[in-house]
Parts: sequence; structure tokens; C-alpha cells
Amino acid sequence: MPSETLDRFLNENLQELKDQGLYNEIDPVEGANGPEITINGQKLINLSSNNYLGLATDERLKEVAKQAVDSHGVGAGAVRTINGTLDLHVKLEDKIAEFKGTESAIAYQSGFNCNMAAISAVMDKNDAILSDSLNHASIIDGCRLSKAKIIPYGHNDMEDLRQKAKEATESGQYNKVMVITDGVFSMDGDIAKLPEIVEVAEEFDLITYVDDAHGSGVLGKGAGTVKHFGLQDKIDFQMGTLSKAIGVVGGYVAGKQELVDWLKVRSRPFLFSTSLSPADVTAATKAIDLLMESTELYDQMWENGNYLKEGLKGIGFDIGDSETPITPCIIGDEKTTQQFSKRLNEEGVYAKAIVFPTVPRGTGRVRNMPTAAHTKEMLDDAVKIYEKVGKEMGVI
Repeated sequence: MPSETLDRFLNENLQELKDQGLYNEIDPVEGANGPEITINGQKLINLSSNNYLGLATDERLKEVAKQAVDSHGVGAGAVRTINGTLDLHVKLEDKIAEFKGTESAIAYQSGFNCNMAAISAVMDKNDAILSDSLNHASIIDGCRLSKAKIIPYGHNDMEDLRQKAKEATESGQYNKVMVITDGVFSMDGDIAKLPEIVEVAEEFDLITYVDDAHGSGVLGKGAGTVKHFGLQDKIDFQMGTLSKAIGVVGGYVAGKQELVDWLKVRSRPFLFSTSLSPADVTAATKAIDLLMESTELYDQMWENGNYLKEGLKGIGFDIGDSETPITPCIIGDEKTTQQFSKRLNEEGVYAKAIVFPTVPRGTGRVRNMPTAAHTKEMLDDAVKIYEKVGKEMGVI
């Protein structure tokens, strides 16, 4: 008989989340995740995808993925350290290193796995990690797994970072101190102050780690936040994902050869989980090739991002301080945000509510991500729907 204790815990807590407007409904997409999607038979303008460059449905990626299945099968068959390292994995990692401007790179099954793997492979209970207060959940979990002392600093607050770096290094308590930050913060769209972070790191000999999941493909002509600032030789860890702008699935860490060598023998997701499939690896390699050959998709994404920003701001929405195409419409109250998202959906725009614990309480927002694949007509229609629903609910 199932546990009554578990049933009681689940039912009480699920109901509490629903009462607070914090319960997230999952909507299966019928077909491909493109600029328009179909959910429950309804066609919607899709503003919730992280498919920044539209590559998830790109015919060129689909074609090479099919070829990889024919030549290498549907799975790698083993972990990387036994015989799950295919020639395709090596080619992808070489391409990532070239793309990011580093000596080497290592691929993982997801971006979340990267942070769980890489942080805990280098940092331990005798170390400290200075972490931006708005860092992604995977960074937080990777830091926790390492058992290092976690010292949060104010979001993009360089004075606070410097003070805490000084205190940590001068305390004599820690063998190593790392500073870790998102490159682009996914819920607000603002950019880490990497030049200032590097200055602090050099002053206090900090290890530098940039999670560029939302910066790769979006900044630096596609090569990411570190390239945007020209700091490839100053950042120890460049972590990124193959699941967003690259359009496939997976993650990577790029850096010095010795770092990659260490991660290959000490990072547990690499050692104990089957490697990326041949189709995924080949499609991701092709995507990076396309980004290195042309900025066409990158330029189109930025054009669409600026276009949507102007439209939403022009009708009165608070879009925060975004510096990238990520465009939040900040509503505030969680229940209102959930209802606002639901009404957008009913009118033809799919834009999900983002509430606590993803963002702080009272800062609920609908996060919009225009991609390279959207047309101006789609974005115009979306803004009209936003205006209709916003006025109807008294949000604008």
C-alpha cells in the first residue's frame, strides 16, 4: 500500500502551490518548437522558446542528424570513458574550442550537468565560491554539491564582490576561491560586468567561471559574452549549452587543456552517464559551423528583439533593464502574472508566466524571447494581443 505520509505531503503542498499561483502547468507542444506552435489544437505565436536562432528546426541540422543516425546509430552505447567517445564527439569538442577561443573543450549531456560536473570537480569543502545572487539554479546546485563555502554577492554589484573577495582571500580559511556568474541573466536579460569581475579576480587570484548558457549565440557575434568583452584569455571556465541558441541538446565547458583533462577524469556526469547521441552531436557541430560562417541569424535575432522591445515598451509595459533580446514584461503579483499569461494564450500568444522560485517573490513576469525565425507580422500581432490583454486586466 502506498505511503499515507507521502500522499499527505504531496496533496497538501501541491494545493498550497496552486493557491499561491506558483503551480506550473505543462503544455505539450504538438509538432516542432518553432516561431509558431500548436497546443491543444490551437496555433500560437511562440515567445517562450530559448531557440534563439531558430536552429531547432533548421533543415541543414535535420539533414546531418539523419546522416549521423545512418552512419553511427541512435545512441553512443556507453559512457565516454569506456567506448562511448565517438569520432563525432571529438569533432564537436574541437569545434567548440575553436568557437570559444580556448585550447580545449568537453561536452556533457546538458548545461545543468555541466555546472554539477565542473564546479564540484574543482572546488571542495576547503574552498569558497563567490556567486552572483541571481545566478541560475544549476550554478547554485553545482556549488552546493562541491561543499565549498558559498558567498553570495549583490547582483552585478562590483563593490560588494570586491569586498567579499578581499574578506575571503585574506581570511586564510580557503585553499581556492572562485567567482561564478551567468554571462546573460536569463530572467532579466542583463549582462554580467565581466571586465570588472576580471579586475577583481586578478587582484585576488580568483578562479573565474562564466555560465554562458544564454550568452552563446546571443552576444559576441554568436561566440558569447566572454568574446563580447574580448576576455577569452582571462576566463578559466567558459560553460555553455547546446540546447538554446545552438538548437539541439547538451552542454560544454571550454578552457585550458589541463582543465579539460582534469574534468575528463574527475567530473561525475562525464564518467557515469552515457554520452550524447550521434544525431545530437552532429547537429550541434553543424550549428556552430553556421554561426562561424555567417552572422545572418544573429543579426536577425537582434533586429527582432529590438523590434519587440520597442513595441511592448511603447504600449506601456515594464520590460526592466534587459540588454539582450530577452524581454520580460514584469507584472509583479504571482496570481495576476499567471492569469495574464493564460489570457495571452487564449488570445494567440504563448508566453509563460515566470514566478517564484525562478524569480524573487513579487517580481512575476512573462518572459518573451523573439527569435531569428519570427516575422515582423508575428511580432506585430503579438504586441496587439499584449495591448488588448494588458488593458483588459489593468496591467497597462
